Amino acid sequence: MEFFATCPLGFERLLADELTSLRTPHVRPLKGQVAFDGELADAYRVCLWSHLASRVVAVLARTEAGDSDALYDGLSQIAWEQHLPAGASFAIDAHGTNAQLRNTQFVALRSKDAVTDRLLARTGARPITNVDAPDLQVVVRISRDRATVGIDLAGEALFRRGYEATRTSSAIPSLRPDYAAALLACGGWPQLAQDGATLVAPFCGSGTIACEAACWALDRAPGLLRGRWGFMGWRLHDADAWQRLLDEARQRAHEAEDRELHLVLDDPRAGFETANRQALRAAGIATEPAFGPGGPRHGGSPTLLACDLSWIADHETAAKASAVEAMARLGAGLPQGSRASVLATDALADLVLGEASDTTRVLVGRDEATLRRYDTPSQGTSESVRLPDGSTVGVLVPGSAQFAARLAKVYRQRRKWARREDVSCYRIYDADLPDYAVSIDLFEGSSTPGRWLQVYEYAAPKDIDETKAQARLLDVVAIAPRLLDVRPEDTFVRVRTKARGGSQYADEAREVRRPGRGRSRTGGPALPPGAHLVDEGGLTFEVNFSTRLDCGIFLDHRETRAMLREMAKQTKGSKRFLNLFAYTGTGTCYAADGGARHTTTVDLSAPSLAWAQRNMERNGFTGPEHEYVQADVIAWVGEQRRTKNRWDLVFCDVPTFSNSSRMRKASFDVQRDHAELLIGVSRLLTRDGTCVFSCNLRSFKLDEEALAKAGVEAQDITAQTIPEDFSRNQRIHKCYLVRRTPREQ
Repeated sequence: MEFFATCPLGFERLLADELTSLRTPHVRPLKGQVAFDGELADAYRVCLWSHLASRVVAVLARTEAGDSDALYDGLSQIAWEQHLPAGASFAIDAHGTNAQLRNTQFVALRSKDAVTDRLLARTGARPITNVDAPDLQVVVRISRDRATVGIDLAGEALFRRGYEATRTSSAIPSLRPDYAAALLACGGWPQLAQDGATLVAPFCGSGTIACEAACWALDRAPGLLRGRWGFMGWRLHDADAWQRLLDEARQRAHEAEDRELHLVLDDPRAGFETANRQALRAAGIATEPAFGPGGPRHGGSPTLLACDLSWIADHETAAKASAVEAMARLGAGLPQGSRASVLATDALADLVLGEASDTTRVLVGRDEATLRRYDTPSQGTSESVRLPDGSTVGVLVPGSAQFAARLAKVYRQRRKWARREDVSCYRIYDADLPDYAVSIDLFEGSSTPGRWLQVYEYAAPKDIDETKAQARLLDVVAIAPRLLDVRPEDTFVRVRTKARGGSQYADEAREVRRPGRGRSRTGGPALPPGAHLVDEGGLTFEVNFSTRLDCGIFLDHRETRAMLREMAKQTKGSKRFLNLFAYTGTGTCYAADGGARHTTTVDLSAPSLAWAQRNMERNGFTGPEHEYVQADVIAWVGEQRRTKNRWDLVFCDVPTFSNSSRMRKASFDVQRDHAELLIGVSRLLTRDGTCVFSCNLRSFKLDEEALAKAGVEAQDITAQTIPEDFSRNQRIHKCYLVRRTPREQ
């Protein structure tokens, strides 16, 4: 008989090797499938023992399929009465199209009609169709003008092993069993396991890697748990042959129960131990793996280092750093004869393990990925950095030891200063070493405990090798959380570029404003997903590290905000405060805390205004005296000049550049447009009013001449507004007090 076993694209060679090891005759790898010949028992053996096949199809015929009539005629010639028992249900599984048959649903419908009409004519009874759980699944595959017709012997996909269905839900994404098996097969685990090798899986997921590895090592057929097969509803099913294979598989599993199995499993995601134990128990495997981040427990035997990194998104630098650190640490101690295999969407593992010996392209969902095999994982691409607590971190670049030492020294100094000044969110490192051009900010939670790191990478010059820059960044993100006692998953990495363009802030989902009165520091609006609360200056603010480039509070303006509060206290008269380009309204909160009776918060971004209002409400500042205006600031200032509205204190922290489509002008450039803006803002000040103006353009130069001609004076107070933790970088921002000159009052 003729058969074919289907598989995910890219698995063909691995599946062909597996079928050959099962003594399957005449194996021929094709695209998305492997064809073979043999007896029915050979196909049954593939169903029961294959880790990589998705389905096994017994070919009944190949027919013409140039159009629907040819397809109908071809299927009508097959003796379906010899295949479908009386009273049994069937369904058509259609794949492929051609110029005339452009829809698989139509192919399935026309094929179903041919089968039904044939059976009705030959048996006098109309068969039952059941697309959800048919007794017999008929496969129709269109390729050009031909159709291959067969019986699906598996029924349900073979990667439905049975053990994964009984596990309790886990927050850890589960690698599909056939993909877990492909990862292991890529590294040669089926052979290594027979020689007593150790499997080390630093990103083991929720159990499929462990179960597939155990099945190979303990000679357990992966299909042994399944109770239903597609061939059971087929008239040509050979029950005796199947029973003999089942008995043999059970006997082999029983005889191998006492074999030694060395599994070392680890995963940075919470709950992995429970998930793996549950999966192994559900698979009927009594082995207790070794859990934890320690090195390979191999006793000198060869080891397979198997890493599933396909779950890491391209932007998740912290997760990549954790992966690199784990591979660097574990890969450095592999015994002679060891191998490594990695499933990933990039070539990240090459930084640690050297050049891959073999690369196979596959698809994980819709994402392109590769299975990479390392026959002799490199021992020289990584080293360890010892931390002050005595632990070590695997790194890629030797110079990272110097970075770790510098970060530890600065952290000791900053921590003492922060405790003395009662500061819980502060900058620790800011490109202190030129090669490690990042800034690192530490945030500590207020109402609930928590520590988060915000790492900004400054874009490297074009003459810097991209691979080396990436390796340094990964080392930074591996070292910093360990040194600063922050969980890797609470470390967030962003890249600041010198590119001009885009709005100041990214839009988010709109938030609903919640009215209310009274001062409540523990209640207030519910936190959006991913948000946390931090304290500064006796106030509470919402931060979010996962949705924006900036987390919601600019730490370099800590002193500026404190100054706004003191200025608000000293303001006479109406005590009206205006916040332009307000972002999340932290400046408004400080002014309100200083006694501002009326505040106006203006920003073009509705999500930013909603965030600002939550910050205000969380600190007890509610009511109609606090207004929030969504508007293009430049146009709004011009409109307000024609009204009687005036403010005693204005805070204007401008973006360097903005070209939002919602702006009336094509763009805003702080160097080009600041004089016009400040002249307009000065006309909104009361007689004794003051504007605090700031920007973060390092090359910024105030146009004193243009301002003087308009009767505006500006006093540079930058030095007074640079916090201690930003003292190394005096150019982090510019800050001025802007007033109208006496002749203009």
